[in-house]
Order: sequence, then C-alpha cells, then structure tokens
Amino acid sequence: MKIYEEFAKYLTQLLGGSNAVRITVSGYLPLSIEKIGMSEDGTRLVSLCHYREQNGDLMRDPDMVFLLYDLPDGTAAEPISFRNDYLGLEVCESHGAGSRTHEFPHPKLDVADLAQTWFATLHEQGFFEPTAQRDILA
Repeated sequence: MKIYEEFAKYLTQLLGGSNAVRITVSGYLPLSIEKIGMSEDGTRLVSLCHYREQNGDLMRDPDMVFLLYDLPDGTAAEPISFRNDYLGLEVCESHGAGSRTHEFPHPKLDVADLAQTWFATLHEQGFFEPTAQRDILA
C-alpha cells in the first residue's frame, strides 16, 4: 500500500490542484495529467499520459490510469491500466460484478511496476522540477 501512497503524492504534485495540466520539459514529450471522471464505485480516476501524433491522430505513448482514493491517513493511487498505442500494448484490470479481476494479455507485466519505473523516469527527466513549464488546462 505504501507504493500507492507514493503514487498519489506524485499525481497530486503534478496536478497542483488543477483538473488537467500539461507539463513540458525541453527534449521530452509533454506530459498530460488529467482527472478523467469516476469509476463505477465512485473512486476518482486520473490519467497520466504522453501523446504523439501519427497521421493526424493522437497516440498514447504511454497512458496510465489510476484509481485515486482516500485512506484514513492520506490518499492512495492504484494503477489500473497501462496502454501504449505504438506497441499495441494494453495491460489492465477489469471491474465487473462488484469485484476486480486482472486481465493481463502480457502476464509478465505488472502495472504497479510500470508505474514505479515511469515515475522514476519522470523525476530524472525533470517533470517534477519547478523549472518545468506547467500549462493549466482545466
């Protein structure tokens, strides 16, 4: 659970109190962070995504969706999907009939491991630095 609390801290920092933000760091694809709605059980959903354009279409490279929920002593963000359109890769959980089941077409990939690696990379690339350009979109 501690890692999910770290993920929530990172997402909250990137959003900075906004609903949608684009962060730009020279030399890297812009990063989009957006509150995208609620899950069926009322849990907040947040998307973290790099986009590229191919033939006029936006391609996720990658996109990760998190369930952001409150705990008695803080907030946690559970990664529930990872998608990369260029690789044709999607790793996700499905939520049905009141219970969660994992549907991993690539069983060796773990969404939490992917999130941990991506956040480390974003830190190294400077997306958490005050010098990164932040555009509030909503």
